[in-house]
Amino acid sequence: MTRLYDNFQPNLYKVYLDIDRGSKVITGQTKISGLAQDSKIAVNQKFLNVSGVQADGKKVPFSVDDEEETIGIELPQAGETTLTIDYTAPLTDSMMGIYPSYYQVDGEKKQLIGTQFETTAARQAFPCVDEPEAKANFDLAIKFDEKSGETIIANMPEIDLDKGVHYFDRTVKMSTYLVAFAFGEMQSKYTTTKSGVKIGVFSTKAHKPNELDFPLDIAKRSIEFYEDFYQTPYPLPHSWQLALPDFSAGAMENWGLVTYREAYLVLDPDNTSLETKELVATVIAHELAHQWFGDLVTMKWWDDLWLNESFANMMEYVAVDALEPDWHIWELFQTSEASAALQRDATDGVQSVHVQVEKPAEIDSIFDSAIVYAKGSRMLVMVRSLIGDDALRKGLKAYFVAHHYANASGADLWDALGQAAGIDLAKIMNTWLEQPGYPVVSASVVAGKLTLSQEQFFIGDGKDVGRSWQIPLNGNYEAVPQIMSEKTLELGDYQELRQQAGAPFRLNVGNEAHFIVKYDDALLNDILDNSDSLDPISQLQLLQDLRLLAEGNQISYASVVSLLKRFADSHSNVVNAALYQVAGNLKKFVTPDSKEESALRQLFDQLSAAQVKRLGWTPKYGESIDDQLTRPYVLNAALYAKNQDSITEAHGLFEANAEALVDLPADIRVYVLANEVQNYSSSDLLDRLLTDYIRTSDGSYKTDIAAALPMIPDKDLLAKIVAEYENSETIKPQDLRAWYRGVLANDHGQQLAWDWIRNDWQWLEDTVGGDMEFPTFITVTAGIFKTPQRLAEFREFFEPKINTPGLTREIKMDTKVIESRVALIENEKDAVNKAVNLFVFNN
Repeated sequence: MTRLYDNFQPNLYKVYLDIDRGSKVITGQTKISGLAQDSKIAVNQKFLNVSGVQADGKKVPFSVDDEEETIGIELPQAGETTLTIDYTAPLTDSMMGIYPSYYQVDGEKKQLIGTQFETTAARQAFPCVDEPEAKANFDLAIKFDEKSGETIIANMPEIDLDKGVHYFDRTVKMSTYLVAFAFGEMQSKYTTTKSGVKIGVFSTKAHKPNELDFPLDIAKRSIEFYEDFYQTPYPLPHSWQLALPDFSAGAMENWGLVTYREAYLVLDPDNTSLETKELVATVIAHELAHQWFGDLVTMKWWDDLWLNESFANMMEYVAVDALEPDWHIWELFQTSEASAALQRDATDGVQSVHVQVEKPAEIDSIFDSAIVYAKGSRMLVMVRSLIGDDALRKGLKAYFVAHHYANASGADLWDALGQAAGIDLAKIMNTWLEQPGYPVVSASVVAGKLTLSQEQFFIGDGKDVGRSWQIPLNGNYEAVPQIMSEKTLELGDYQELRQQAGAPFRLNVGNEAHFIVKYDDALLNDILDNSDSLDPISQLQLLQDLRLLAEGNQISYASVVSLLKRFADSHSNVVNAALYQVAGNLKKFVTPDSKEESALRQLFDQLSAAQVKRLGWTPKYGESIDDQLTRPYVLNAALYAKNQDSITEAHGLFEANAEALVDLPADIRVYVLANEVQNYSSSDLLDRLLTDYIRTSDGSYKTDIAAALPMIPDKDLLAKIVAEYENSETIKPQDLRAWYRGVLANDHGQQLAWDWIRNDWQWLEDTVGGDMEFPTFITVTAGIFKTPQRLAEFREFFEPKINTPGLTREIKMDTKVIESRVALIENEKDAVNKAVNLFVFNN
């Protein structure tokens, strides 16, 4: 495909914008200097009303193509030229381009103007060659209907203010999608790094000033860590972090002005769960990793998006582990990234990490968090494990030196890291990068010999096309090679190997490589007999692999049920995460309010009772991090179990904090609210929580209400919630998916939510379409449906939309996800429920 950059290479933009919030109109003039390779060139635009185009001061013919999102321009001749384009554009409410965020301070409605240009929305703000390779310098000049007390910030420092126009320093060479600015009433806090980079955190005045302290500290230390780790200075004078009240993504790595959802940046230092602190710290560290990896060196085209995202996703853990070693943040990687990647990547039809894309809608659709972020980062964790940190840092430094202020491809990264490590990294990594899916390695004793074989693992139907991978086996026996490239491998006499090692045979020790292991019965029983001596990650891995094998119909789900008791008293947060993921998956095998569900609730009670007693409902001073992170799992289990003591205790906590529910300990607040909603629901309670939801500026309290309120069992009250879906004064479009999923997951509300999305799909598309969040409404629907009837309805509604750009892969994959779940339930339901009864009866 020809790119606009092939014909016209900009080197400098002078962007002047006059933004009127009252009339919602942007009046702009953009001057683009660059080299035209042809007399016919084009630049991108979207929703711009172009009134005139000049080349070197003279009017030239132009035509606007809204379908292709371009302005075609006819120049007198090829060569160096400066275009001047005059236009107007709307200030939209789509959370793309330049847009307003809405919020309240003391009941007064206000707005903050911000930007979101990734992937292809810079063209909504100014005409440009809106392609990552078209790097240029930018001079921003912005005027707006300014009121006293308002602030404006951008990628670079402000250098002049003249007649109401704010002029910003020229940027370094960068891609269009990283340009950013914001203005309105803001508060801020500043600090400076050891190397002199000014760090600032900005938010609306709806937040308490001390909510900026934690992110300021993490941002400062992250920049300092990366300067050292990458051995490459941060290339700008400042790094601003800005919390936007309306923001469709989680955060965005604009160079020098990173934007965030409020819940992912500002937090109450006196009452925030450790889980939320970890989330905020990893998001900040992720975006700041991008300032080098993505901003300084940018992928050449969107097919190499993984270069940006997979790398930043790994580095956020590397950084936070260095900044807060006590958190053991790699455990979070195991319970979130690894788990998400293994689940998603097992469905036939999933995208590979490296994927071809051309059109804007296709580009947005490849931001698959489980693949480009989670699987991609696992892939890089494998690389780190293979080559070590010294080679990683040496290779990265060389990569930055070779490509700074320019673009790179995946091959460039493998070259730099491979040369530093002295191995052919591309040969190993391309099997992971270019192929969808992952292998299951079967380990078995055949005629006395320990034998390994690999094949692609599928959940549901999958077409085996003979893929194979270069697998870093990381075995605990000396006979295991570093890399398995063959389909099958014989390691030698099992009894001899077992005796030499003095331990059960295991592969993928540390769970760092992207594959699962299927041990034969003898090998598995050997591991289980010694499971007490396994470290927590290995115990998590055992439960994770068995769960996936059961999901993939390679072993019986019922066989996993009997193992749960073995790990129920673990004090490790990661083991509890894996344990309750398996237990939670059993819910699909029971129908609501049946005797089978009653037995499953008893199983949950038996699993959690001793831990609830040990930990109690309220956090204790000085308790371990593992205990802090385990408590939510066991409280949630106790509530599902309808444990009367827990119901009473949670209700008591609600009553004691009824005047200010936000003051409930943040670690347990969502469970107290969920308990109240499920067991003491009323119209008054609904109104109270919805009012709190609208008024609070505490992001984690908002999230708790959004999680708890849709659990109400009363259909009339659920209908009131669904009636608020399209009222942005109550539920912002950025938060709608969580509310939709919550009601859909509630058996009493599923029909209401499903009817809503089918009846109002057009409204949803108009509101959040053209945004990478849009396809995830399909994903969350598929995550819940489990009956043949729902599968038929899903197909009936979504198959006619299968050719909608950006939705095709999601619809095909999610249909398979539901199909495989329906088939699994059909095959396994009786055996699972029998196993649950045995568990409950025997314990």
